[in-house]
Amino acid sequence: MEKFIIYTDGGSRGNPGPSAIGAVVQDKEYSEYIGQATNNIAEYKAVIMALLKAEKILGKNKAKNTDIEIRLDSQLVQRQMSGEYRIKEDSLKVLYVDIHNLMFDFKSVKFIHIPREKNKEADRLVNEALDKKLVK
Repeated sequence: MEKFIIYTDGGSRGNPGPSAIGAVVQDKEYSEYIGQATNNIAEYKAVIMALLKAEKILGKNKAKNTDIEIRLDSQLVQRQMSGEYRIKEDSLKVLYVDIHNLMFDFKSVKFIHIPREKNKEADRLVNEALDKKLVK
């Protein structure tokens, strides 16, 4: 059995504003500019990207036997995905369903809230994507 540790982050400059997502999946780094969004939408989209990348790395068969641990500094996303908080925003409900459906591709998916200081690599990826797009 395998366990994948994933770090995710999403952020916007302004809320809403120009936004980007970042993820560290095992030792691979991913980031993407996603356009105008809120911080919460960016956080959710970062989780989606990370799960898709993990499944691609593992392949469908191996993914089914892999435990995923997603570490993120968004307490809101962690608590909503863990069922502790209700989701009130319609735009987040759609993303929640996307993540929930992706979770079926793995043995288990656990969401762990971590302090921002322990999420520096994913945060760096977000800022690099934003800087690349916005600073010309």
